[in-house]
Amino acid sequence: MSAPDTLHRQLEQMRPQLVRFAQLQIRNQALAEDAVQDALIAVLEKPERFTGASSLRTYVTGILKFKIIDCLRSSTRERQFDTDEGQGDDELIDALFTANGHTVAPPQAWGDPDTALEQKDFFRTLELCLEKLPAQTARVFMMREWLELETEEICKELAITSSNAWVLLYRARLRLRECLDLNWFGQRSPQ
Repeated sequence: MSAPDTLHRQLEQMRPQLVRFAQLQIRNQALAEDAVQDALIAVLEKPERFTGASSLRTYVTGILKFKIIDCLRSSTRERQFDTDEGQGDDELIDALFTANGHTVAPPQAWGDPDTALEQKDFFRTLELCLEKLPAQTARVFMMREWLELETEEICKELAITSSNAWVLLYRARLRLRECLDLNWFGQRSPQ
């Protein structure tokens, strides 16, 4: 099998995960498919740019990241309202802290973060945890932490205040911590 055939096959295999990732951020199946398609075409048009300094998946995801940013900046989307956005967050926060404000249980030792990030199972678990977040919360988190957008840009894009963005980021981090503690780093600490 020639190198172009191998590259094409590898890209075909990672396409479903890329679409899921794009859809998590864009929240529109058609636009997510378009962003992934654009990223894959960019790789196929200039395969020589992939030097092997990182994994192919990391390289393609990096390209996809910029395609998603372009999509978010250029599209005029309909606003989505999530009626469940604030439900359950107060209970979650109360369960994580004692009456004097200290955490009930400190985060478990997560080991070497660089090693954990290299494990693709971790990314599958993280993706599942992100899918469990309310749509707006997951979106703000991904825009800030993965797409590395500034808070002002996120607020403008989503028509929210900066304090609302920070609250959503706080809630996302709490929920992701809990989900990763349960599903990746071990058993829930006794409360």
